[in-house]
Amino acid sequence: MRDVAEAAGLSRQAVYLHFSSRAELMVATVRYGDEVRGLDERLRRYRAATGGVERLEAYVEFWGDYIPEIYGIARALLAARETDEAVVAAWDDRMGVVHEAWRDIVERLHRDGMLAPEWSIEEAADLLWTMLSIRNWEHLTIDCGWSTSQYVDRMQELSKRAFVRGPEET
Repeated sequence: MRDVAEAAGLSRQAVYLHFSSRAELMVATVRYGDEVRGLDERLRRYRAATGGVERLEAYVEFWGDYIPEIYGIARALLAARETDEAVVAAWDDRMGVVHEAWRDIVERLHRDGMLAPEWSIEEAADLLWTMLSIRNWEHLTIDCGWSTSQYVDRMQELSKRAFVRGPEET
């Protein structure tokens, strides 16, 4: 809080008047980062999609294109979250939003009659969230050298194969 106050030219007390804790400051900081990057506009196609499959494709594309932009801060948060409760709060806030999007997609697939029958809504949402995690993106793009477009294409294909009911199951 001292560093933030000094950088902003404020007293620590002034910062505490606006943010009651470091956790609240961290959450506000990562939310602000999303706002600056135009998160709402980027989610427009996903939000406009009416069918579950279309929502799945749109969100995988959004997320695969967005991760490279937030990777620096995500990497820093991942490293610090082992020892910093404020970072845990910020990470959990943002990843909770991502998990809710995956759950929304799975619920839409289910309502459309398109969720593969072997999946519960919770299990499918949890696995999508894990499959498309920042750590897995890191392994595939940085360690394995996949391009962003290759990552998006393959994740769209994999998620549809795994979670969308096949024509023989209808």
